[in-house]
Amino acid sequence: MSIQKKLLTIYTVIFTTAFIAFTLIIYVLPEKQLQARVDAELEELAAEILRLRRGRTFITNSAGVLPIRIPESMTTLETVTTFIAIVDPHGTVHYKSASMAHVNNQPLNPDASLFLEPAIDFIRHDDALLRVLTVPVYDPMRPDEPILYLQVGRLLDTLEDFSSVLVNALFWSGLAAAVSVLVAILLTPTMFRPLEDIARTARQITRADDLSRRVPHTHRADEVGEMARAFNQTLERLERLFQTQQRLLADVSHELRTPLTAIRGNIDLMRHFGEADPDSLEAMQSDIERMTRLVGDLLLLARADSGAIPLAFDAVELDSVLFDVYRKAARLTDAVEVKLSVVDQVCVWGDADRLQQLILNLIDNSVKYTPAGGEVVIGLEQNSRWARISVSDTGIGIAPEHLPHIFERFYRVDQARTRIQGGSGLGLSIARWIAEAHGGRIDVTSQVENGTTFTIDLPIHQKEEQQAVAERVAVPPARTSYSLAGLRLLGNSRNDR
Repeated sequence: MSIQKKLLTIYTVIFTTAFIAFTLIIYVLPEKQLQARVDAELEELAAEILRLRRGRTFITNSAGVLPIRIPESMTTLETVTTFIAIVDPHGTVHYKSASMAHVNNQPLNPDASLFLEPAIDFIRHDDALLRVLTVPVYDPMRPDEPILYLQVGRLLDTLEDFSSVLVNALFWSGLAAAVSVLVAILLTPTMFRPLEDIARTARQITRADDLSRRVPHTHRADEVGEMARAFNQTLERLERLFQTQQRLLADVSHELRTPLTAIRGNIDLMRHFGEADPDSLEAMQSDIERMTRLVGDLLLLARADSGAIPLAFDAVELDSVLFDVYRKAARLTDAVEVKLSVVDQVCVWGDADRLQQLILNLIDNSVKYTPAGGEVVIGLEQNSRWARISVSDTGIGIAPEHLPHIFERFYRVDQARTRIQGGSGLGLSIARWIAEAHGGRIDVTSQVENGTTFTIDLPIHQKEEQQAVAERVAVPPARTSYSLAGLRLLGNSRNDR
């Protein structure tokens, strides 16, 4: 059963249950209460009459004085809603109240002689409905047979009017409930139509394998609009992942096919000449190293996506890591000068090896795209509770249309040139993963022919622990500019070129 039919069924059950409960509460209970109150008043009146032992008025018949005394206050009873009558077993009325002047000499309940115990019943006289209590009166000398019947009655016109009003009210209430159910039946399909549109569009997307389509009703401000927007975001992410997968397969196939083709050609050449050519062996070694790096980077990203790479988090002096990276980066090339600018003393919480890899990837990328004679500048600054690492170069820059995709896997601004330089298009993707794994972020700004600047923001470690680390380890001044020559003076003879 669909949700729409379930809701309609629930609406119907709720309205029906509510109407029945309303009927029981409004109609049955008040009527029973009014009837019980009338009965109580009649019983009280009859008991009052029978309780009297003395009075000025005596009821007599042909047999003599009857054992019922009516108080004077009741002999002139003028109320039009209460009636009193005294009847003998033969149905002869021996006494009636003044309110029964319009009634002929008839008992209030013609069946009085049939009762041996007090009984109460509804009796209709002409167009009036009475509630009549009949109480048999026994002679102490003859307790087996009543000698008189005391009848007290109450006019129920008010109760009838009340019941009539309730019936009308319940009729209109039932009609209103039926109209409400009808309105619910008419409006529910309209309310569910957006969901049907979304489901239909989703089925069309599935059949056509077209992830570029989007479901409608995203402009709505209710739950349907929220669901549509969330579904479109999911489709957008799936489309991006699908495109990335397709590009990944294509790029990996191309990246592996090129060196494999070169290796096979060199092997064929050596087989043809019957000897190992040093140049061919060197080319094969280079291709194998390139494939090894590619496979290693792919494995790293695959494990990162699955969360299978453990990070050894600890308090890390980021300035010391930066110095180590600088020493390694200075040996990458002689054509591009690598410099240190401002370096603050900062302690972060992270994996020192991965942070070093992050900075090296950015420096390696900058060196590759900086022409000979250019420079790459590395800096570290503390800003509030963040540590900012900057890697700037004076290279060829990146066009604005490429900046949003620069951290995507296998994305290259210049496909041919990157492959010649040995890049696989995964270094920046790895750098972004390391930064995000440390709770940080990485950004890039660039201008064509004016260079590129990468910035990494990492949350700093607690100040107390940072101070303790600074006291235990001797570090350079808190804010200093360094160059390659300056580091050589610090005793790093390994950097001599």
